[in-house]
Amino acid sequence: MHSNEHEVLQQALSWHVAGQRCVLVTVLSTFGASPRPPGAMAVISEQGLITGSVSGGCVEDDLVHEVMSGALWLEPPLGQRRVLMRVYGRDAAERERYRLPCGNALRLAIEPFWDVAQAEQALAAIRAQQLVCKRLDYTSGMATLAPAQDVRDFSDDHQGFTAVLGPRHRLLLIGATEVSRYLLPIAQSLGYAVSICDPRTEYTGAWHEPGATLLAGMPDDVVMAFGCDERTAVVTVTHDPKLDDLALMEALRTPAFYVGALGSSITTARRKDRLRQFDLSAEQVNQLRGPVGLPIGSRSPAEIAVSIAAELIQVRRLLETGEDPFAVRRAQQDWMPASGSQAACALSGESHEQPVPTMPSTA
Repeated sequence: MHSNEHEVLQQALSWHVAGQRCVLVTVLSTFGASPRPPGAMAVISEQGLITGSVSGGCVEDDLVHEVMSGALWLEPPLGQRRVLMRVYGRDAAERERYRLPCGNALRLAIEPFWDVAQAEQALAAIRAQQLVCKRLDYTSGMATLAPAQDVRDFSDDHQGFTAVLGPRHRLLLIGATEVSRYLLPIAQSLGYAVSICDPRTEYTGAWHEPGATLLAGMPDDVVMAFGCDERTAVVTVTHDPKLDDLALMEALRTPAFYVGALGSSITTARRKDRLRQFDLSAEQVNQLRGPVGLPIGSRSPAEIAVSIAAELIQVRRLLETGEDPFAVRRAQQDWMPASGSQAACALSGESHEQPVPTMPSTA
């Protein structure tokens, strides 16, 4: 899995190589409930195939029909826009026709004459985990790319739109483990540039997952060199205190929006006690999220990866709205089952609060 813009640009270029015409479609703005935010992209081929989405399926059928009609590729008169604008949901009747949620409307930009070389350049930057800024002029249809100076995802005006392409957030995983293998593609699809840190050659030697930067240094050195900021998450999954604690003692000093560690509630309490001995303040130690992930009762490495990804989403949304993620977490833990990382301790042989009863002898 990859991010929306990665999938769309890759498919557009693939269709171009195969000799198929296609259009790029970008969401400009939405009003009311909408499953796709401004900047979301789709590509539609002249044969009616589509990758990505701009409405979650509500208006795609209409767009496919328009693309297959062939009218979009007619050259406009000189001075008229080469980028086409579409608005869906102007009134109640139109919203009913397109099965749009009550009160919803959206504006779209359609690029029939997109630049192949520029799309290749943008895709190469995304694959290299670089942020680039695309500025599209509606009249000329010309787009320019530049290094992104501002990580705001999207903005538009009457002349054109500006979109940031590439991973908006970074995720540093401590441990080339099975949990990391499952979490990597999920995080990439959520717009994270993922790095894996593990000094253990027995783990990195068997790591063959594409799309992540592999770092072999000691965790504390890697975290210090990583430059964690407000768009960075650090998660330790080695289940080895010697490695996890090194990373956490440095990550908790940074502005990283999320720092979490695999382990049970007992493990987390003990870990916090150890971290307080490393000259960390009580406030810094309390920023640690453990057991890591939403408490959804997950047990397998794949389920634990889902729980971590879910909490990353939740924390980002809560921070955007100004809510306290820790207050929400405490409320969840009061009624949800054990978290994935807590259940994972059973798989690793870690002792739990409840002893395992001894089976009677059959001799």
